[in-house]
Amino acid sequence: MIRYNGWLLLAFIVLLSTGVRAETILAIGGDEENVLELSPWLYFVPANESKKIEQVRRLRSNQWHRLPSEYNNHIGIDPFWVKFSVYNSEAKEIDRILSLANPHIDRIELYHVIQHKIIDKVVMGDSFPFSQRPVINNNFLYPFELKPEERHTFYLKIETEGSASLPLSLWSQNSFAQNIEATSLTHGFQLGALTAIGLFSLFIAITSRSFSYSYYSGYVLSVTLLVATLHGFSFRFIWPNWPTLQQLMVPLLIPLTMLFALLFTEKVLQLKYHNVRMLRICRYGAAYALLLTLTTPFLDYALALYIDIISVLFITVLLMGMAVIQAFKGYKLAKLYTLAWGGMLVGSFITGLMYLGVIQLPIKPLTPVMLGLTFEILFMAAILAIRYNDERKAKIRIQQEALLQAQRIRQTREEALLIEADSNEKLEQMVQGRTLELEVALRELNEANQKLTEQATIDSLTGVRNRAAFDKRLLAEGRLSRRQQTPMALLMLDIDRFKSINDNYGHLAGDQTLRLIAQTLKENLKRPADLVSRFGGEEFAIILPNTAAEGALLVAELIRKAVAELPISWENKTIPLTISIGVSAEIINTENQPNNLLDQADKALYRAKNNGRNCVMLYTSES
Repeated sequence: MIRYNGWLLLAFIVLLSTGVRAETILAIGGDEENVLELSPWLYFVPANESKKIEQVRRLRSNQWHRLPSEYNNHIGIDPFWVKFSVYNSEAKEIDRILSLANPHIDRIELYHVIQHKIIDKVVMGDSFPFSQRPVINNNFLYPFELKPEERHTFYLKIETEGSASLPLSLWSQNSFAQNIEATSLTHGFQLGALTAIGLFSLFIAITSRSFSYSYYSGYVLSVTLLVATLHGFSFRFIWPNWPTLQQLMVPLLIPLTMLFALLFTEKVLQLKYHNVRMLRICRYGAAYALLLTLTTPFLDYALALYIDIISVLFITVLLMGMAVIQAFKGYKLAKLYTLAWGGMLVGSFITGLMYLGVIQLPIKPLTPVMLGLTFEILFMAAILAIRYNDERKAKIRIQQEALLQAQRIRQTREEALLIEADSNEKLEQMVQGRTLELEVALRELNEANQKLTEQATIDSLTGVRNRAAFDKRLLAEGRLSRRQQTPMALLMLDIDRFKSINDNYGHLAGDQTLRLIAQTLKENLKRPADLVSRFGGEEFAIILPNTAAEGALLVAELIRKAVAELPISWENKTIPLTISIGVSAEIINTENQPNNLLDQADKALYRAKNNGRNCVMLYTSES
């Protein structure tokens, strides 16, 4: 607060000429290092009683009332007038900046009166383009000068559908500059940290194809944009000439954030495996959040904010309750999630109750939720890191078990060879009849070994070759193409909307679908040298040796039509099924070109997906 010298520490009383009630006028000095909060000197009157400045100025002092802090902290209050007066008691001119630190007020009419004469009128608010502000700043600023022993009165008409909080303050030039630096540093650090976490999670989601990281990155990035909008940075730097968009973003981003939070919770708590009822609750909540996101632009702003705040409180409690229940069941990630979501729960409740007018605290309403949000996002990032580490350890454990199995098989083969050698040594001493039996036994053993080797290259679900067999064959065919200078083609196939089959009909129906498609692919490949393999999930890959692009496209189109005509049904329900195919073909000239060919086929598949699915796309350098 401003420090005042002597009697300047006190406000003095000036009686209005016709009024009975006294108006308190603020006397200020020349201290350049501090800020003065104006809330104790604010008077207000509803705007419905007096709509124009001439009527407002003629009001008697007993018609003005002190502005209590709880009056204007609500959402969607009626327009009202505010006034205050300042007096320069110094013998020198003083420069001051009037700051209104609420960047979401729709319209502000400011009238500057000196010695009963209006010398300036300024209209500003976030319903106007950002460039129309008298000073370019996230908050609303008005600089002015006070000459010695001069009295200034300010009238402000406030109209807004959101929170009409009026954190009015007077700043000196130096103190305002220092505050801008500190505030920019704090907000910049917060937004930078949130953006970095969101982008990092997005890159991990792209590389690992993890839904958990995808939903988390969507949650963090939407929260980042929401925080930037609440602090006024989005309106200033992203859409300064779109005030209509500024009016929509806050009620639009809140349900979008809830949507990603619900989807992320479903994945991080692994409700699909631990609690189907909670899984359904999360999905119903996500559907509600999506519906709220789509309907927000058509709702009244204040109504939308009230619905959003109540929804945030309800969903926060709901998610916290599910996490606590799962934590009591002993799930490690649920315990960590409960701790992380606890900060968000407390912050959301305090902020929501302050906006709803239930409680009053001497802090900004956004402060609790920002603190809880920062704690929750940082802790959620740690939870994802722990889960990623657990998955990595599980993968290493599976690899080690596979290695041990391979060692046991090799040991078994070595023992079999020793037995075979011993048997050969003994059989040499036996009659010719026993030699024939030995040859039969050896032939059966070799056939068993061949079957074992072949089974290691077969996908157990679909019966076609697996990824390991595909990679080995791709390398061999690439070398053959390079040596003989013959073209080689690759087809990448993906089942369209396969996830909806699992969601609507169950995973058994999805497995049956994969088997039927694999069988169809084998039936439509006529040459023995052609190879079909399951590439991963619902993707298949086909190698066509000695095949140019034209031939590969014919084969791909034949396969696409065959799959589209499959009569697939499950439990007397027909399953609509199509596939998208990416094709790439060329003569191999380098050692790494087969992998490039595979990447090109994958890009062509991506184009086929984007072009509406159920089609074939050929990779070309122009595309």
